[in-house]
Parts: sequence; C-alpha cells; structure tokens
Amino acid sequence: MKIMIIGATGMAGSALVTEALQRGHQVIALGRSTDKLAQLPTNPNLTTKAQDAFTLTREDLQAVDAVIDAFATAPAQAYRHVDLAAHLVSELRETTTPRVAFILGAGSLQTGEDHHLFVHDIAKDPQAASFLSVPQNQLKELNFLRDVDNVNWFGVSPAADFHAGPAVPAILGTDELLYNAQQVSATSAGTMAVTILDELTTPQHHQTRFTVADK
Repeated sequence: MKIMIIGATGMAGSALVTEALQRGHQVIALGRSTDKLAQLPTNPNLTTKAQDAFTLTREDLQAVDAVIDAFATAPAQAYRHVDLAAHLVSELRETTTPRVAFILGAGSLQTGEDHHLFVHDIAKDPQAASFLSVPQNQLKELNFLRDVDNVNWFGVSPAADFHAGPAVPAILGTDELLYNAQQVSATSAGTMAVTILDELTTPQHHQTRFTVADK
C-alpha cells in the first residue's frame, strides 16, 4: 500500500513509519519540521514532506491508499485535533479511498462499574490540568467521527498509559478501558503501530473506534 502518515515525527507517527516500512509499504511521512523528518530512517520507500496537514487537498489524500492521523499538538491548541479530523473528512466526503485511521485518546473509553468516561478520572487528577484539554478534545473528535457515514474511517484508542516502546502481544477491545492480567493499562507506540497496520491490511472495523492494550 501507499500510506500517508500525518505527524510522522512524533512518538506514534515514527513508530508507524518504521512498522509500515518494515512491511514493505510505500510511506509518505508528513511533518512540520524538516530537521525532525530528516531523522526518520533512510529507506527507498520513504518520502518525507514538510507540510501543514491542514493544507492537504482531496487530490493529495486520494493519491494514497491509506491516511493515518497521528497528529499531536500543544494542549493550548488541543482543539486542532477536532479541526484536522473535520478537514480530512470534508476533503473526503462520499469517497471510499483512502481509508483513514485516527489515533484517538484513552479518555473517550469507559471504565468502572458505572461505565463512566475515563476522561472524568483524568480530570480529577490535579497534575492533569496542564494537558486535560487533549483527552477532552480527542473525545470531541470521536463524537464528531461517529456521525460521519460517508468516509472510510476507523479510530484506535490506546490504554491509559500511551508510551514509547516496541510492540508486544496485544489485547483488543471496543469501548472499555483495557487492563492486562497484571492490572496495568498501557499501550506502547510499537503495539499501536502494529495494530493499525494490521487493521489496514485486514480490515475488521468500519466507521467505528476500537482499543488496544499491551498484554
């Protein structure tokens, strides 16, 4: 496949670039920093582009088989998660190609006996005040996507602790925050990358969100 990765120099994006190249896909890595893009692995199947994702056109997007939105931004501009999803959807209305994958937050997952949103637990932590706007806006992003029925999209949420690291065996779920047998709720960037590439290779989810955690 030909895959465009938005936010290719970030934690999740760089893991996705590595995994996609290892599988032999052609990758267009999109980022805002030429210097950071230059640090991605040298590969004949890799093309890097220093481009604002908000300038992507329908023609740009339909030149590939899949688009992965691994966009990250400062908490003060967390609303841009929603804005970028809206831009991509607007450009791709009434299309089936490319398939668009969105990395969503854990905050939109349910947890506890009452199945409350995990973002409410995050909000109770005083130390989360500086980044709370990110999971809040990723919840808004998911709610927006859930009303989109004429674009070929899916979303993936990590577990509570989304961190850099290699892929490990995974457990998948739907809308509940996942914990492994040791009661740890974590997802590595490598595990997320493998999960998204597996879904692009063998589609199992259409216009819905699912979740992945390290086993």
